[in-house]
Amino acid sequence: MVGRPARRLFVEGGGDDNEALKTECRRGFRKLLEKAGLEGRMPRIVACGGRKAAYDQFCTSMNKAAADDVAVLLVDAEDKVTETSPWKHVEQREGDHWKKPGGATDDDLHLMIECMESWFLADKEALAEFFGQGFREASLPANPKVEEISKSDIYNGLRSASKNTQKGAYGKGSHSFKVLALVDPAKVREAAPSADRLFEHLDKVF
Repeated sequence: MVGRPARRLFVEGGGDDNEALKTECRRGFRKLLEKAGLEGRMPRIVACGGRKAAYDQFCTSMNKAAADDVAVLLVDAEDKVTETSPWKHVEQREGDHWKKPGGATDDDLHLMIECMESWFLADKEALAEFFGQGFREASLPANPKVEEISKSDIYNGLRSASKNTQKGAYGKGSHSFKVLALVDPAKVREAAPSADRLFEHLDKVF
């Protein structure tokens, strides 16, 4: 009997040895993808921990993949992206130097530019809803083209905007995937071309 094709989305996030955070990571991405129209045809979301762990698990999956299997890798870009090919970005980026595995194409790698938190700035209403009273939206970077905002400016803005709330200053482990579950994917797609590319591809392959 032939098994069903594997459909996997390998995502950076969740910490390398934190199962509770990995569960929260999977939940956050699942909620986002459901709102993006994938409810009822969801891939298996694999929370991999760090970026390198996500890359390694993706490569292992590619090496073992059957003809009909689909594997997609989603990681933070971490830096400004100047290459049109995502594989070129991670190959040339200091600290990565990742090689494209055999059989992979540009459609199989997607980047959150410069980081997942860039997406949050596309839906400031979701941030205000999550942090509640004391949240200072004016402290967030104002550029609507969120992929042009540096990672450091994003984190500094999030911490400054949330520091006087009951939830406290933004922390990646404490807050990131809870916020992700709230954001509107339509707003993210409008503000971040790389996110639009991701959702368009997922809609095709899953």
